[in-house]
Amino acid sequence: MNTDALIRNKRHTVLIVEDEAVNRELLSLILRDTYDVLIARDGVEALETLRAHPGRIAMVLLDILMPRMDGIEFLKRRAMDEALCRVPVIVLTSDRDAELQTLKLGALDFIAKPFDMPQIILARIQRIIEFVEDRQIIQDIERDELTGLYTRGFFFEYCRRLPAPKDGAKRDVIAVDVDHFRLVNEVYGKGFADGLLCAVADGLYEVAHEGFGIGCRADVDLFYLLLDHREDYEAVYAGLMARVHALNRQANVRLRIGVYTGVEDARPLDWYCVAAKAACDTIRGNYTRGVVLYDDSLHEKELYNERLIADMESAIADRQFAVYYQPKYDIRGEKPKLYAAEALVRWIHPELGFISPGAFIPLFEENGLIAKLDDYVWRQAAAQIRDWKDRLGVSLPVSVNLSRMDFYDPLLKDRLLAIVAENGIPVENLILEVTESAYSQNMDQMLKTVGELRQAGFHIEMDDFGSGYSSLNMLCLMPIDALKIDMKFVRNVATSATGYRMVELVIEMARALGVPAIVEGVEDEEQYRRMKQVGCDIIQGYYFSRPVDAASFEPMLKDI
Repeated sequence: MNTDALIRNKRHTVLIVEDEAVNRELLSLILRDTYDVLIARDGVEALETLRAHPGRIAMVLLDILMPRMDGIEFLKRRAMDEALCRVPVIVLTSDRDAELQTLKLGALDFIAKPFDMPQIILARIQRIIEFVEDRQIIQDIERDELTGLYTRGFFFEYCRRLPAPKDGAKRDVIAVDVDHFRLVNEVYGKGFADGLLCAVADGLYEVAHEGFGIGCRADVDLFYLLLDHREDYEAVYAGLMARVHALNRQANVRLRIGVYTGVEDARPLDWYCVAAKAACDTIRGNYTRGVVLYDDSLHEKELYNERLIADMESAIADRQFAVYYQPKYDIRGEKPKLYAAEALVRWIHPELGFISPGAFIPLFEENGLIAKLDDYVWRQAAAQIRDWKDRLGVSLPVSVNLSRMDFYDPLLKDRLLAIVAENGIPVENLILEVTESAYSQNMDQMLKTVGELRQAGFHIEMDDFGSGYSSLNMLCLMPIDALKIDMKFVRNVATSATGYRMVELVIEMARALGVPAIVEGVEDEEQYRRMKQVGCDIIQGYYFSRPVDAASFEPMLKDI
């Protein structure tokens, strides 16, 4: 049964406020088969009964002429109590002159004395109760309970019905988001987080009422505001941040505002809201900017990204994604020896041409499509390992990337083992690279999964170590087989003593963990010499080869 049906079918309680016993008995007789009935003999008893049964009484039938407190005084007292004024009142009277006064005091209807038409009385009570309940349902879903702003659905509906601005005036849409709200909630507690949202809502309410404006809480920490065009959004941002700081100046809380100026009827409002949110998202994590305007370049980027997302499935089916391989060389001996390769994906689009991994990989990571692409690369790499073994008699390990999304798959280990089994290759030949940043998110689950993968025989390399996420404690807990040092450490190693020492320290960490140190991004002879001098085990980079397709990689297999 749906909620509306439950409300309609429940038995309601009616309070009869009447000083004459005959009238009380007559009304009770009419109502008792349909409603639970409570009795009060005057306004004082009526107020006491309402307060003794909060939320229970659905209707008050109120006489006007009563001792101690009459109906008029009862209505005045009721109007001053926020809880009591929500209970609907039908006035019982034979005095037509009292109708106007009681209407002004909040009565909704009248039942004339004497009570000689029971069906009409029941119908009026039922109609008023249903009306009030429907109104309350609308109010409950119209307004966000915490902030008092409109809910998302009502915001769009009200905006849709707004008349166009006069005299060619423009309107804007702004999106306001709280940076890392989940962390704010965890660090400072729900009470502070709720106060923060209310402070933002109050600030937006103030901005809205400086001219025209209508706002909503669109998501947990996202707000939209449709308002008259203005130029001072930096001032709006400053005003909102002032409210945030008033809560707790030491709290590390930051807001972001995205603005779309010049809303038109050519597109639905939600398109402009999404555009404002897209602008807002471009400064996520950027602590130098608080406001950004949506412009043509953002629109073009959005269209481009949407095209990439739309084409992703067909690109996998048509094998537009090419797997390239970059060698890793062991440099511990006198002569470098091929140690392994890393599989790197490239997209050769039939219309857009070569698409940089920097364009599509972060995009797919953001929307979850990366898991499908990873699976494709794993299968291609495993098949290539088998092909080289069959044709050339060479068994070369190849490392593939595990993205953060992959760890949400409870069947990850089984899928990887199935790929290895299907291609008949040793488990240790498919090396799994996990980025340092992935370890920092949901660390317990990550460590558990990585541990299970190692128990299954897979070798794990921590990729991009030193990119800024890990702690020494986390490094000690990580089950890994190799430590891959981020390439930024290599760039200044030839010219900076500090850079050289940093690489030295990371290599010492790898030694302490008992795993080889792999340095990526080695591009020239000087960097190679310095890496060998500092004690690096394995290097990867343009010094030996840029990533190449499988056919171009094969000549390097002689160095194994």
